[in-house]
Parts: sequence; structure tokens; C-alpha cells
Amino acid sequence: METVEVDLGERRYPIHIGDGLIDRADLFRAHVTGPQVAVITNATVGPLYLERVLAALPEPCRVDSFVLPDGEQFKTLEYYGAIMDFLLERRHSRSTTLIALGGGVVGDMTGFAAATYQRGVDFLQVPTTLLAQVDSSVGGKTGVNHPLGKNMIGAFYQPRCVIADTGLFATLPPREFRAGLAEVLKYGIIRDAGFFNWLGAHAGECVARQPDALAHAVKRSCEVKAGVVAVDEREAGLRAILNFGHTFGHALETLTGYRTLLHGEAVAIGMVQAADLSARQGMLSWSDARRIKEAVAALELPVRPPDLPAADMIAAMGMDKKVMSGRLRLVLATAIGQVTTTEDIDGHALLDTLAAGGRLCDG
Repeated sequence: METVEVDLGERRYPIHIGDGLIDRADLFRAHVTGPQVAVITNATVGPLYLERVLAALPEPCRVDSFVLPDGEQFKTLEYYGAIMDFLLERRHSRSTTLIALGGGVVGDMTGFAAATYQRGVDFLQVPTTLLAQVDSSVGGKTGVNHPLGKNMIGAFYQPRCVIADTGLFATLPPREFRAGLAEVLKYGIIRDAGFFNWLGAHAGECVARQPDALAHAVKRSCEVKAGVVAVDEREAGLRAILNFGHTFGHALETLTGYRTLLHGEAVAIGMVQAADLSARQGMLSWSDARRIKEAVAALELPVRPPDLPAADMIAAMGMDKKVMSGRLRLVLATAIGQVTTTEDIDGHALLDTLAAGGRLCDG
């Protein structure tokens, strides 16, 4: 087991990374301090792993479990309300602990429920997807979607710990697994050129789920994110760089109704679009923009966006949380391993990027 610390002073917490961790009773015992536990999972993950987690929980806790439908389209206020109904009906108190057993949707919704139930209760993240292990389970962003925008309702609320069991990747469908590699690649683009180069050299091993390669990829991703979160927990400045590709990606998800693209696939396309715009604005060399596109493709992720009207994309991007005083702010690249947040967006260049389609990053 490897452990990465998220250093937030008195609220610091560990990310435990390794194979077989959901069976480790000692890990749960260290962070479940009250007499009640509610495990929130979904209809896909529950049949696979719920019984193993229940067996690892400390006695004599009273344990309830709640099963959500599986899918981004269910990350809504309606299903958040269903979790609240469940907790109240079973008389969970302020001393309860919520456990998020699932991917990013389960983690975000459980975290938001924990942040708001009786003004805040403890929760643990047990992410079951690659994307959740390297991104959404770390850093305390919680929330639900709104039809007009992704993650527009939520809170910053940190877990007690993250238990990232890399053995769970074995049951991930190939498409879901590859979607997680988009967020892994993002960390190399925004913060670590050496890691970007390593991914380029080991793309085939990562796609093939080679254990040593994946262990390194997960650990390094968590280290990069933990370092950024420790400096800027609430996204007042530096943390915004974690959204590279996400403004484009969230717009793609919103306009396709959260049903066509997985989050990681939308981010992959969004990173290619962000690289293209960075080059059109003279901030990034075209050769580096092409390297980003090639790296995305090497991880067997999509590089071409759906055919959507540019006006609709711009309107959806305008709902992004980074918009300040009506001005669109984007995270753009200046080199491999370096990005910046800017409001200085060339409107003509943005339109050219949105119109480029399969010609993104061609220069």
C-alpha cells in the first residue's frame, strides 16, 4: 500500500492506494468513529463490491446501504433528495459516517449529502473507477448537475480518507477505464512534463492495465492533485488549472444530455480543443498542441468533438463556474507541463477551434 497525504492542516487526510484495500478492516476502523454507517453505491457497483465493504466495516456499527441508478444523468437534485429521505427515514444522526462506494457520480453525490446532512457529517471515499481514484475522489469537490450546467450545485467538503483499491479496475468496462486515463494525462499536461513523457512511453501498458504502470499512474496523479489542493483548496487561484479541458468538456456533456460522452471522453476532447485554442492564440507551439492530441489518441480516447453549433457551445461554456463578471475564463497551455488561466480569449480563434472538428491541432 502507498499513501499520499492531502495536507490541509487539521483537516489533512490520507489517500491509500493499493490492491485489495476494500477488504482491509483496519483502514475502515481508523476512520469510522460513530455508531452508524450509510454506504451509498449504485446498481452496477453494489452487486460487485458492497458485500466486501460491509464485511470490512467495524462492529457493532449499524449499517444501511442505498443504491442509486448508474449514470451521470442521475446526478441530480432529485436523487440527492432521495439520499436525504433515506438518511432521515433511517434516523441517521450527526455521528453517522457516509461511505461513497462507486465512481465520480456516487462520490460527488455522497460528498454533497455529507456536507449538507445535519450541516455536515463524516464521509469516506471508496472510488471504484480510475477516473474517480485519480480525480473526483480527491480534493473535496462535491455536488450535482443542473440541466443548464454540470456541477453547478455543490460544496467543498473533504472526506476523512480515500481508499483507492486498484484491484477494482479489473471489472471496469474498457471504455470506462480509458475515460479515466484522460484525467491521468491531464496532470502531465498541466504540471509535470516528465509524467507526460512517461505516459507517452507507457501508453500501451496503461491501456492494457499493466499493474505496475497503473500503480505509478494513480500515485503520481494523486500526488499532483494533492499538491495543488493543499495550496488552493477552494479554487481561488491555482486550483483552477485542474480544469484544463473541462470548460469545453462540460459544455459537450451538457449539450449531449450527459448520455453520449463519458466525462473522461468529454475531457479528452476538451483538452485537444484547449490545446488547439492555445496554439491559435500564440501561447503554445503547434508541435506541442499536436503532441497533446497524439497523447490523447494513444490512450485510445476520442479527439474529435460531436458536431454541435458553435453558438450552442459558447452559450454552454458561458455557464461554467470559472466565468467571472460575465467573462469567460479558460485554462490554456503555454507548454507541456505548464498552463495558465486567462480571460484574454480571442473570439475569432475560439470560433475557429469550435469549427475545426477533426482538424484540431493540425496548425
